[in-house]
Amino acid sequence: MDAEKAGASLDSLISGFNSRIAELQELVIARNMYPASTVTDLSAVDAAVKAMELQVQAIKDRVRDETLAIPKAKKLIDASLKQQRKLKDMSIYAPTHLPERMSMLNLDANRCLFPESSQQNTGSGTFKLEEDPAPPPKEKKGRSTPPLWFVSGEELDSLSSYMRGRLTLEKVNAAINDMVTYAEANYQLIAAPQKNVAGDRWEKALEIRDIAMNEAVKGKHFFLETDMKGPSLKLDNTGKAILTVLRHLGRVSETRIGHHRVIILLKPH
Repeated sequence: MDAEKAGASLDSLISGFNSRIAELQELVIARNMYPASTVTDLSAVDAAVKAMELQVQAIKDRVRDETLAIPKAKKLIDASLKQQRKLKDMSIYAPTHLPERMSMLNLDANRCLFPESSQQNTGSGTFKLEEDPAPPPKEKKGRSTPPLWFVSGEELDSLSSYMRGRLTLEKVNAAINDMVTYAEANYQLIAAPQKNVAGDRWEKALEIRDIAMNEAVKGKHFFLETDMKGPSLKLDNTGKAILTVLRHLGRVSETRIGHHRVIILLKPH
């Protein structure tokens, strides 16, 4: 009986010993699953997560600022559109001639009418207006300048593609500038006394004066087809196409006086 008890106690001791060994094995396995190096990795992950949180917060702040700026941007766009409409309305009532340009036209015409004085001024060196400015010629009462009536983009687009061809708005308006130059030069020839007109231009001055007395052009600004010598309007296919367009848009009219084809500048209605 004692032997049986001793055997049972030994079996119980061995079972308890085996259980303890199993527990130690599990602890060893658990310890190997989390080595000491994982602490550093976890710290790096934590730092990265915090940095991402800061970036996300910065993005949120930027989105909030942009959202608050949207109403201001809308107000700015509305103000710009209103200003654009005002400028468009103002352009309709803009003057049809530019005083600065017309003063330069007068200067160029005077150079043609007074070649002797021009040669004296240029012979001694560069021509300087500041040194000895000549008094501007007194204009006659009621004297008007040639109408500088430009074409708008809407008017040019309203034409058929066949009539418009390859003409651009810049080419057409540059040609209008040239026409004003021609008309102003002819007016200077008409108004200048004989002693102030160079000998080689006196014959043309007489022709221009005869044409100006015709009822079709009396009191109007005009130029001849032979005056079309550039820089933008020339007597070529492009120049003829420009005249056709301007005739259709009511900027010019044409008549024939003698052997001359006369182009008359029309004023805005």
